[in-house]
Amino acid sequence: MKRSRRKDLKQELNLTNMIDIVFAILIVFILCAPLMSQGVKVNLPQVKAPTMEQQKLLKVSITKNLEIFIADMQVDMESFESIFKSLWNGEMAVVINSDEAVSYGFVMKVVTQVQKLGVTKLGFLTMTPKDELVNGKK
Repeated sequence: MKRSRRKDLKQELNLTNMIDIVFAILIVFILCAPLMSQGVKVNLPQVKAPTMEQQKLLKVSITKNLEIFIADMQVDMESFESIFKSLWNGEMAVVINSDEAVSYGFVMKVVTQVQKLGVTKLGFLTMTPKDELVNGKK
């Protein structure tokens, strides 16, 4: 009887192709990362955003004359903390409603004050863009 001799197969893992793919993906991320951090001009007050439950939120409003209202009660920055503590129950979401003409710096002062008091659920009220209201895409 003849016995056939098989050649032993060498089973090696070829990593060359996988390394090429990893380097290609790395190059894509290196090229795209600076593009993602560039500033984009946006109009913040006009965005489409999900709504929040109305009964479980405290509204802080800022008018274009820099008047601050907490739940429709006018306050100044000195009495903001005490009045806010008396109206906020510790669990409610807080929504900032600011006029478009108010500077970003002033809004951030109010946001910082709210966050210092322990608010973790914070949102901003916005309007639906005018072109979506006209076209009926609400």
